Amino acid sequence: MAHKKLFVVVRACALFSLLVAFGPLLTSAQAQQPQEPAGQDDDVIRISTDLVQTDVTVFDKQGRFVDNLQRDQFELKVDGKPVQVSFFDKVTAGTADEAARLAAARGGAGGTTAGTTAEAPKPPDRGRIIFFFLDDTHMAADSVTRARKTLLEFIDKEMGQNDMVAIASATGQIGFLQQLTNNKAVLRAAVERLNYRSFEVKDMERPPMNVFQALEINEKANQELLNFFVEQLARELPQLPRDRLEQMIRDRADGLIRQSAAVTTNLLASLESLARSAGPLPGRKLVFFISDGFYLTNRVESVTDKLRRITDAAARTGVVIYSMDARGLVTGMPDASVSMTGDPTGIVMTTGVRETTASQEPLRTLAADTGGRALLNSNSLGRGVETALQETSTYYLLAWRPEGEAKGSSSKFRRIEASIKGRPELTVRVRRGFFDVEPEADAKARNKSAQNASNPAAAPEEEALRKALGAMYPKTDLPTTLALSYMDVQSVGPVVTAMMQVGGEVPEKTAGADTPSVVDVVGVLYDADGKPVSNFRQRLSASENSQTAPAGGAPAPRRRIVYTGQFRAAPGLHQVRVSARDAKSGRTGSAMQWIEVPDLSKHKLAMSGLLLGEAKKGAAGAATEAASAAESADLAKALLSADRRFARTSKLRFLAFIYNAARGQDGATPPDVAIQVQIIRDDKPVVTTALRKVTPGTDLTRIPYAAELPLEGLTPGLYELKLTAIDRLGKSGTSQRAAFEIE
Repeated sequence: MAHKKLFVVVRACALFSLLVAFGPLLTSAQAQQPQEPAGQDDDVIRISTDLVQTDVTVFDKQGRFVDNLQRDQFELKVDGKPVQVSFFDKVTAGTADEAARLAAARGGAGGTTAGTTAEAPKPPDRGRIIFFFLDDTHMAADSVTRARKTLLEFIDKEMGQNDMVAIASATGQIGFLQQLTNNKAVLRAAVERLNYRSFEVKDMERPPMNVFQALEINEKANQELLNFFVEQLARELPQLPRDRLEQMIRDRADGLIRQSAAVTTNLLASLESLARSAGPLPGRKLVFFISDGFYLTNRVESVTDKLRRITDAAARTGVVIYSMDARGLVTGMPDASVSMTGDPTGIVMTTGVRETTASQEPLRTLAADTGGRALLNSNSLGRGVETALQETSTYYLLAWRPEGEAKGSSSKFRRIEASIKGRPELTVRVRRGFFDVEPEADAKARNKSAQNASNPAAAPEEEALRKALGAMYPKTDLPTTLALSYMDVQSVGPVVTAMMQVGGEVPEKTAGADTPSVVDVVGVLYDADGKPVSNFRQRLSASENSQTAPAGGAPAPRRRIVYTGQFRAAPGLHQVRVSARDAKSGRTGSAMQWIEVPDLSKHKLAMSGLLLGEAKKGAAGAATEAASAAESADLAKALLSADRRFARTSKLRFLAFIYNAARGQDGATPPDVAIQVQIIRDDKPVVTTALRKVTPGTDLTRIPYAAELPLEGLTPGLYELKLTAIDRLGKSGTSQRAAFEIE
């Protein structure tokens, strides 16, 4: 429904003066090497010398989460020995207080008793962290098609307002788009890059042998199957003795097994790397592992060790895996696409039935060992995604104090078991184990990665900025925020404006010195392939281009350094990465954000990015019909907000430009564009205005629109501003969204 409070439209003709507030002149593109990801930050280890913690989900026979369980109902065992639960709580995934509850468990607080706390429910502002990891080394073409359809349905229908999602594959074919984001355009582009790749291990001899048959012959000692292939080969080579024919078949099988093992080894290493990389992210992370299945063998490397490494990585980083068979409902019976030799004995047919079960076994193991579930034999992958999201929305958090060797003196793999006393009918899902200490090979690999990412020739401050800029996830030691917008500037073309803020933590003057604090800032614009297009580099002081933050009773005033850089940008997807370093403390921070620049040459209705700001309580003037130059400057200053955090007592101000509005067939009829404004929280509109006609200015190619909305009726939290333009002459529409927070 319409918001009944004040809604003010700012006079359009005065808004072009706002462009002067967008910071420095456009920087020219400079050649620069792509930034390599720096070595990842230390994981948020959930296993410490003080407490070990794990998340547990409990379901009844109908698959419903069992609520209101108490601490003393859980029986927890490590290596078969009962341990006392030191911390217990029930947590809702993706909520604002999930990270606080996890931190409390690590700190050893007693926790709450689920169902008895008087704390009011908090809205799920933070959102879920979801990875889709596709095993494109084992997926058929039709499986890739089904997976793409499922991903697009999730993006369009299931993805929440504050969810962070990444689409990745074992081969890395998605490239630079393989990043966590809440930008649906980026995710759709990632899906478009997902194509079929043939890694199938094939036997070119007759009769053809597949990997499962090779395993049956060489590792399962299936004499009947061996006899079948020997007899077939004997028809072609009747002069060879039986033992020679058997050895030839075993050699063929061994070659297939080794080829398959090499592909599987790389796959499991990629999955482990994904799990370990999630350490710096808050809360529980859900990984959908989508595959056509594969086979495990100890012929080349220890499969047990590799699976344990993934289980350990998931335990340390809060990852739960839900595996999905992209083939859908499979029967194990051969179809017309399978080349077969006549088999009157039925031996090959019987083997094929077992083949499906064997190929799904790794999917079951990976899910069960990380506290998830294998979703198999269903033609509705989308329904499986919905099920997993529901099942992982709430969990119990348990922590205990390790004893003896479990305090971290060895690298022994500890097995975890959990059950509910007296309730054998309940299904309890828990991570199956962890290593006391990180395996030595993993530690060495990470150290080597960090060394490779460093540049010994660079100065320490340059290296710190570069590492922060290329980090997989934003660095938070020095609070750094980023807001992007784009607009089409006359005689220049599309321009991306990047406003970064080093906020609230930079002292006005460095302790014990007379000079202001100095902060180095770097920003790079990348295209969708990760190629750097343009960049900026500045050294700023807290006394220049800075804003004083509210003291709030703090002993000393603080400054927020704000810097605005601009880039020329071609149409398409772009990412801006920025990093900052405080010269005194050496702390670094970074931020990254995607933006899509439309192709205005296609003459379709489009809208610029949204510039957001606030007017403090009592502010006036900018909404008058005759705005003065000073008032326009005030409005421009209000629109320069990088952190987009606004007080409940203020008004939200915003500015956008509308391009390519139709003018009628005669070309003289002025555009007829209407605007609707919505404020959205948790995917639901909480403010909706009526359509309001936009009065065009003198430049009909760039129609500005600015307005403000009071925030006093809204509770603190994360919101989105959605601005929708409807071209009533051109019968088309377009919209833009921008996130902000009310404090």
